[in-house]
Amino acid sequence: MSHIPQIDYATVSEEIRAAHDEEVRARGRMTNMKRTLLHSPVAHRVYAEWFTLRAELSSIADRPIWVFSHAISKAANSKIAITFFRRALINAGFDPDGLILSEEEVLLIAFGKAIVADSNAIPAEIWTKLKDRYDAKTLVDLVAFAGIMLATALFNNVVEVDFDPELEAFAETAK
Repeated sequence: MSHIPQIDYATVSEEIRAAHDEEVRARGRMTNMKRTLLHSPVAHRVYAEWFTLRAELSSIADRPIWVFSHAISKAANSKIAITFFRRALINAGFDPDGLILSEEEVLLIAFGKAIVADSNAIPAEIWTKLKDRYDAKTLVDLVAFAGIMLATALFNNVVEVDFDPELEAFAETAK
């Protein structure tokens, strides 16, 4: 049970209602995490910058980004975030439990896990491979993206946001 309830659209301020409506317009759906974050439209807006950074990382295809996000989520042990990216992979026709990983995906998984394990000690060999593959702007965006991804996992974990029912079919235990 979530420590913070989701907003009640019927009783919230006009500012929160407007932020809710814009989120639905922009993304087409409203998750339990977003309904919880919307108690603070500023917090919701900060977390929504995930989408802005994803757009900045358009040179990296969806699947490697999903694999990277999944690795961060898994390392942070965030059931909601893990399942969100499992759903993305499955809906795109991939088996998240049987992926044949590209070199880029292997690198991004190692980077994501290292970020969560100890952000003060990213192995030099990971940085060398990242610098060989991506320019400085992409690296900045990738690290910032990872920070928001980790913040998302942390928020879901700390608040114990209620698991979205539409994710149930995509959970690791669902087969």
